[in-house]
Amino acid sequence: MKKIMTGMALLLLTTLSVFSQTQKITVKGRVLEDTKEPAIQATVQLLSLPDSVQASGVATSSMGFFSLPPVKPGKYVLKVSYIGFKTLWQPMQLSGSTPQKNVGVLTLETDAIMLAEAVITAEAPQVQVVEDTLVYNSSAYRTPEGAMLEELVKKLPGAEVDDEGNVKINGRDLSKIMVNGKEFFGGDVKTGLKNLPVDMIEKLKTYDKKSDLARITGIDDGEEETVLDLSVKKGMNQGWFGNADVAGGTEDRYMGRLMLNGFMDDTRVSLIASANNVNDQGFSGGGGGPRWRRNNGLNASKVIGLDFATQTSKIELGGSARYNYRDADIMSIGSTEDFLPDGNSYSNSNSKQRNRNNSFNADFRLEWKPDSMTNIIFRPDVSYGKTDNLSNSESSTFSSDPYSLVTDPNNWLTLEKILNPDDDPLRNIRVNAINSGSLSDNKSLSTNATLQLNRKLNNKGRNITFRGRFGYTNNDNNQYTESETHYFQLMNYLGGDSVLIRNQYITTPTKNYNYSAQLTYSEPIARATFLQFSYQFQYKYSESDKTTYDLQGFPDWGLSTQLPAGYEEHAVDSLGKYAEYRYYNHDASVSLRFIREKYQLSAGMSFQPQHSVLSYKRGDYMIDTTRNVFNFAPNLDLRVRFSKVSQLRLTYRGRSSQPSMENLLPIVDNSNPQNIRVGNPGLKPAFTHNMRLFYNTYNAEKQRGVMSHFNFSATQNSISNSRVYNSETGGWTTTPKNINGNWNAFGMLGFNTALKNKKYTINSFSNASYQNNVAYLTDSKTKMENKNTTTNLTLVERLNTSYRNDWFEFGLNGTISYSIEKDKLTPDNNQEPYTFSYGANTTVNMPWSMSVSTNIANQSRRGYTDSSMNRNELIWNAQISQTFLKGAATVSFEMYDILKRQSNISRSLTASGRSVYEYNGVNSYCMLHFIYRLNIFGGKAARDKMQNKRGFGGPGFGPGHRPGGFGGGRRF
Repeated sequence: MKKIMTGMALLLLTTLSVFSQTQKITVKGRVLEDTKEPAIQATVQLLSLPDSVQASGVATSSMGFFSLPPVKPGKYVLKVSYIGFKTLWQPMQLSGSTPQKNVGVLTLETDAIMLAEAVITAEAPQVQVVEDTLVYNSSAYRTPEGAMLEELVKKLPGAEVDDEGNVKINGRDLSKIMVNGKEFFGGDVKTGLKNLPVDMIEKLKTYDKKSDLARITGIDDGEEETVLDLSVKKGMNQGWFGNADVAGGTEDRYMGRLMLNGFMDDTRVSLIASANNVNDQGFSGGGGGPRWRRNNGLNASKVIGLDFATQTSKIELGGSARYNYRDADIMSIGSTEDFLPDGNSYSNSNSKQRNRNNSFNADFRLEWKPDSMTNIIFRPDVSYGKTDNLSNSESSTFSSDPYSLVTDPNNWLTLEKILNPDDDPLRNIRVNAINSGSLSDNKSLSTNATLQLNRKLNNKGRNITFRGRFGYTNNDNNQYTESETHYFQLMNYLGGDSVLIRNQYITTPTKNYNYSAQLTYSEPIARATFLQFSYQFQYKYSESDKTTYDLQGFPDWGLSTQLPAGYEEHAVDSLGKYAEYRYYNHDASVSLRFIREKYQLSAGMSFQPQHSVLSYKRGDYMIDTTRNVFNFAPNLDLRVRFSKVSQLRLTYRGRSSQPSMENLLPIVDNSNPQNIRVGNPGLKPAFTHNMRLFYNTYNAEKQRGVMSHFNFSATQNSISNSRVYNSETGGWTTTPKNINGNWNAFGMLGFNTALKNKKYTINSFSNASYQNNVAYLTDSKTKMENKNTTTNLTLVERLNTSYRNDWFEFGLNGTISYSIEKDKLTPDNNQEPYTFSYGANTTVNMPWSMSVSTNIANQSRRGYTDSSMNRNELIWNAQISQTFLKGAATVSFEMYDILKRQSNISRSLTASGRSVYEYNGVNSYCMLHFIYRLNIFGGKAARDKMQNKRGFGGPGFGPGHRPGGFGGGRRF
């Protein structure tokens, strides 16, 4: 018996030993730089002992995480290598009793010797792809001294910056800017673009950031945002640094800018201040593509703001406060053609505007984790704005093309020429002439707050969340108008032209508030599979009280005078309006979420019963009406992960939307005689389908990346406008109606690669878009309504190539954009315009810390039916800069649009017509800049590294070898 027991014990031990040897073990963890930034694409290897043969290996993700493929139990050494840092070695014993080994956070130590060598020899890749994140290396793009983030973003493959400072990256709107993972001034994109210096940026990461709710619970709430997350350069995360830039130039141009940043462990403080009248233009010039920049008016702005972010192990705090002032002096001349079945309508206009805006914004963010199972987020904000606008305009509507009679119809819009019929060459085709002036002032106060409480109920994914929101807005608008309209096709009782004179004061106070409460619950039903529920109640209240006073009986009143005594007795009931709106919405959703190693899938449906109440009064018309509707919204999100650098993502979201209740009322709004609106009780809700497909891949060894994006959107029962033209007055009567056939598609393919020695780079950005716009056109004579379809196919290709070494850079770039514009009912309006651009840029870093840069680009338009649009614009910019005080100061002389060929033209095409506008602006001028850098870093080693090893222009450019130059970004 004793021998039997001994034998069984030995057999059991042998079995356990064999089992433990066949058990697979996964090693995971996170790698950080010594600045606590994620080490992106660091190499992690598991070497078996004693022969040091690689048993497993992987590269870290965009956040520094890694999970090695499973290995057998045994003795190993973990090796982590990353350029510029000392290799980390960590021995470990893996046992079958622990199937998952978490090594925690591994912090790498900077290797000063390796870093110095890397600065000299390494060529940073322009863009890397890590899972669903695009990582751009700042040092791969040269920008001039004192350049702000906007100039760097313009150079990124797939990025576009429009005239208003709005950014698209790979076809998606950029919603927020972050610094080291924390929101910068509430994530405000324009503030970040204009005030963050390129000198401080090491990497730029762009990805889709989930909302606080989705990030904590995993429940998709449709509030995903595309963000740009900036990593601060190593050595600048401890201490104070800043830039001061003061400049003056010809044409009375001036600019001043200050930014001061303090980094103290886990705390960041930023102060910004700026003032300029150069439309916040940066300096990077060049011909990277026909971005026809509309320098709309003369704009002066002033900004001051403070931003902070701090964190401990349990709490994160952040917030900002900023004041903005903007003064815009805008003049424009425009021409518009409206498509009509029985002959198009034409109009021309001249306008002058002076707009002043003051605004203050403050926001705060708190995220508290009192324990490992609880998360609390609180986000309040407040804003105040005051706007004063003054405008004067003159316009005329014509029954045929005025350009067939005169070369410039905009010279024939003044009252002096209109009222002299014998000398008016356009008299026979004039329909109306309008001369008007208006003055308005607006004050607005708003505040919002969001509170989110999340509690994990176990460590397998079960959790419950409450989110409450509140918002309040109070707006007070006052408008003063003087208008004189002459109708040349309507006779008065004396047989002359009819004249309508309107002198009015309109006041419109509005008040809005809303609140919502949402409860979500996530239940794990299988391995890495979750069933998720959400319910939300939302209430909205809106009140508007518009009163119009007729001031025509006060001959001494004008825009420059005070309101006359007794004006209150002249309210016009038929032009006033009172509306009180209450909205109740219930939103119940259910979704199923699968998380697997190679893919993630989330699919769900949202059900939204709504109840609305409207109390409305206009003149003698009074009504209290209710509406009950039921909306639904399906959604799908599939992510397939081929590797850490290659993935496919497909999303679909359906959304129904209701017409406004005022559009459903059978009333006529004739407060503007040139644009009369009629309600339509028969309007149906619209439903929009939106599908997005995204794929990317990257080869780190060859520095070669491919990224593609496709988006399709179609709307059923789209709410359009049926417009009836009055040939006697030149005005329109508009009625909202449902229509089908509106859809659009957009596709993009980006490719970038470094050639064999990494000094040459090529990147290509191709996109195609197709728009199918459907609208109603009504024959003013027969009153027959027709559907008109306008299609617009646009093909764009941008190609850039460059060569660079330590002291010299040369680049070539070219772009072509080709469009096919077709109008079904009026084929005479069809055209096939195209624009193309080609240019070159070069930068030479000379001895004695001097840099010379220049670029030249030819931008051309062809194929427009309006011959004035077919033109060439040869744009040449240049810069010379001298750095001194050991790299702390720079003097730069910059020349913009030296040949004075840049124009300010805006053009649009819709299913109902086309328009062209040209604005005033200063494009050609010179500026002399003085730039000073303040650098007080945490220790001597950090200061030495920043000043002597890396400099502020990226790797390879110390005080004597700074990068300068332009790129393909600046447009005037």
